[in-house]
Amino acid sequence: MLDTLKQAGKNIGRELNRTLENMSEGWRELLSRSSNALTHFSLSKEEALVQSGDLATFPRWSLLAVELEEMDKEIVVRVEVPGMEKEDFSITVEGTTLYLTGEKHYERQTVNSTYHMMERAYGAFQRTIPLPRYVDADGAQASYKNGVLNIRLPKVVGESVRTIRLS
Repeated sequence: MLDTLKQAGKNIGRELNRTLENMSEGWRELLSRSSNALTHFSLSKEEALVQSGDLATFPRWSLLAVELEEMDKEIVVRVEVPGMEKEDFSITVEGTTLYLTGEKHYERQTVNSTYHMMERAYGAFQRTIPLPRYVDADGAQASYKNGVLNIRLPKVVGESVRTIRLS
């Protein structure tokens, strides 16, 4: 009986170690793949004034997943931002950094209900995306369809370094 209990304890210990290793591996992968995608959302001025019970329980962090694809003549950035309108975005390029700012507005569909799960974040956000090359910001184009923001950035031809001579 004692040997059976010892063996059961060893088996349980082994399975717990495997479970912890799998969880650790999952967390490491999540952090390595999405640490830049983790974006802070802050309450807008109107929402901060209202401070309703629902808004107080909203998540303040959410993932804004990005694909950055480089081709011969351009860089294409795709950002998943569902539930927004194209007017809610502002896109700026400075050097080799793309800044995406926006605000995801909260719109309640019903009045007399209770949320049992809330994983979507609302409010103002800024996402900084490092670019692999200098781009022509004046030639950039952006579109928004089906919750995905597409930004096409023509690459600068030639060297992007300029030497200024003293006179």
